[in-house]
Parts: sequence; structure tokens; C-alpha cells
Amino acid sequence: MPAPSVETYRPETRLVHAGALRSAFGEISEALFLTQAYLYESAEECEARFSGKIPGYVYSRYSNPTMSMFEQRMAALEGAEAARATATGMAAVTTALMGLVRSGDHVVAAKALFGSCRWVIEEWLGRFGVTSTLVDGVDLEQWRRAVTRNTKVFFLESPTNPTLEVYDIGAIAEIAHAAGAKLVVDNVFATPLYQRPLALGADCVVYSATKHIDGQGRVLGGIILGSEKFIMDHVHQVIRQTGPSLSPFNAWVLLKGLETLSVRVERATRTAAAVADALAGHPKITRLIYPGRKDHPQAATIAKQMTGGSTLCSFEVKGGKEGAFRFLNALKLVGITNNLGDAKSLVTHPTTTTHQRLTPAQRAELGIGDGLVRFSAGLEHPDDLIGDLLGALEAV
Repeated sequence: MPAPSVETYRPETRLVHAGALRSAFGEISEALFLTQAYLYESAEECEARFSGKIPGYVYSRYSNPTMSMFEQRMAALEGAEAARATATGMAAVTTALMGLVRSGDHVVAAKALFGSCRWVIEEWLGRFGVTSTLVDGVDLEQWRRAVTRNTKVFFLESPTNPTLEVYDIGAIAEIAHAAGAKLVVDNVFATPLYQRPLALGADCVVYSATKHIDGQGRVLGGIILGSEKFIMDHVHQVIRQTGPSLSPFNAWVLLKGLETLSVRVERATRTAAAVADALAGHPKITRLIYPGRKDHPQAATIAKQMTGGSTLCSFEVKGGKEGAFRFLNALKLVGITNNLGDAKSLVTHPTTTTHQRLTPAQRAELGIGDGLVRFSAGLEHPDDLIGDLLGALEAV
């Protein structure tokens, strides 16, 4: 049975129905196809499938019915023509970037990146002769000045990890395209529900599906989305030949996670906003950042390109690392980890985890102080979370 037409459906409906592919058994829940390879009726059919002359599945390293359903549902939600799933979010980032560059090319990226993303830009691509320039993502003139004749890619995440800066995606896309470059956006903190980078001018969007899409601490996954031409020209063969593959089981878990994505994200966003309001002005917090507040430094950009705030907020606890650790160790309900976008509320100390590889000067430049804490709202009652956070601040 073919998938229902979803062009006119709202996001919540697409999250439940898009990409559905039912077998002859008529199952309601999407089927999990745990298979490595596929049989052919004849040698001629095998040859035709391998050459691409006829459609069909060949090998689950790069094509599988369960993976296809996840990819098609994500594409429908994002407003993309095509998508390819990967084993992790970092596999999505690395595959998207590697598919766009070769030795001698140049990448421009925002300085404010997740630690592993910055490592890929500065260290990994550099091993293969790809140079890079890091810029202040808010400053459009820095993007312009960084362009060289070999610039092929602009890369950013917005909101950023962990300081929740928000960049003008449309304006940056115009600068990239004027230079003949592609713009790749990591949209994980906004989710596809609150920000649509492709509609704003980006060429490619990547997600760590490990975060909100699974959202329940179970599996790893990633996805790359763009036009059919972008995916076929820059992504498809890289995945097919190198194998950063999403397992069918993880694809099935992520597919089921999408059904409740809007409910979970909307609830967590309300909670994060309530937490931000409760902590704002607290005498033991020197700075609070939340994309849904009017005092956010990029409030005008947020109003222009985002339809919601975030499930995360960040704040600076007095006393540096010692103060932050006292606060973290006093928490009773909120868990300490490096993950986010979970049903359980979580906190991270970026200086000693996600951004520990950076020098103190680099962290200072990005606004990542030793007292900075990143809070990811879960599905608990907001009053219980606020009570836990305020109680822990008493230990500072």
C-alpha cells in the first residue's frame, strides 16, 4: 500500500503518517525489516537492480524498507525532497561535509560548534588538504571576509551548543551562494518543528536523531536532508561506498519516536521556558540564555526565523567550576550527562565535557565560562524541576 499524500497535512499529522509502507499483512505499526540483503527472481533482475535500471533494495548498508520509511517521514516533515539516514548525528555531519569537499577546498564555519563538529572542521578535514576559517556566526561581515576562491561550504549550528546563539540563516545562505558555496545547517537544537533551514535558503540540514527524534535515551542515529540533486550528487555515493549506516532496528525506533515528537518537544519547550523564567535574576546566576525570552541577544532573528523557543536553556552559576559542581552535585531529580533532548531532564557542564578539548581562551571567546551549565528540559512536571534547580542553587 503506498504512503498517503502528505503535502497538505500539518507537521503533527506528517509525523504519524508520512512514509508509511505496509506489507501484504496490513500491519498498523510500521514493520521492522531485520535483513542484511535481498533475494532476486533472476540474475537479470539482480543485474538491473545493482545498475539502478530498476528500483529495489540491494543491501541494507544503504537501503532498507524501515530506513526508507524513516527517511521519507523526515523529508516530509522538513520539507525536503530527499534524505539519507546515518548511524549517528556526527556521521551525518561528517558525511555531508566530506561529500562537498576535496583536497584544496576551503570551508567557512561558525566558531560556536559542538566540540566534535569543530574537530571535524579543524582537524579531520585538514588531514585531507581542506582548509577552514572560523568566524563569529552573528557577524555577517566576517562570513563575507572569510570567503576565498576555493570556498565550497558554509557550516553552522543554530541555536548553538551550548550558548544558544541564533544566526541569520537566510542572510548567511545568500553570502554562501554568492560565493558559489553550499550552506549546511545543524538544526538539532531547534528541531524541524521550530526552524526550517531549507526554506530559509540552506542547501542541506543535518540532525542527530539521537536527541529529540528518539528523545527517550534508547538509540543513536542521524539524518541528512536536502534536494534530490544535492543528496544524489553529494551524499548517496558516500554512504553507499563508505557505510556510515543506520541499523534497521534503530531506524524503526526513530520512526516510532517521530510519532510523539511534536507532543514531547512542545511540552519540553514550555518547561524550559518556565525554568528560564524561574532562574532569571537569581542572585547565584550571573547570566541566563533562553531563545524564547525577549532578553536573548538575537531576539529579532529568532522572531524572524523560528516559530518556537527551545527545549534547552543555559546559565552561568557563580563561583566558576567549583560553584557549578556544587550545583550539579546537589541536584536530586535532574541527571548529569552529556546528552540532551530526552524525556528526562538533564544538565551538562560544557567546560569539562562537550567543549573540554578547547583551550580556556577559545572557550572564553565563545562565552563558555567555567560556571556555565546547559539544561535540557524533559517531561517531568515543571514545578518539580524548578524546585530541584532552586534547591541545588542553595549549595552554591
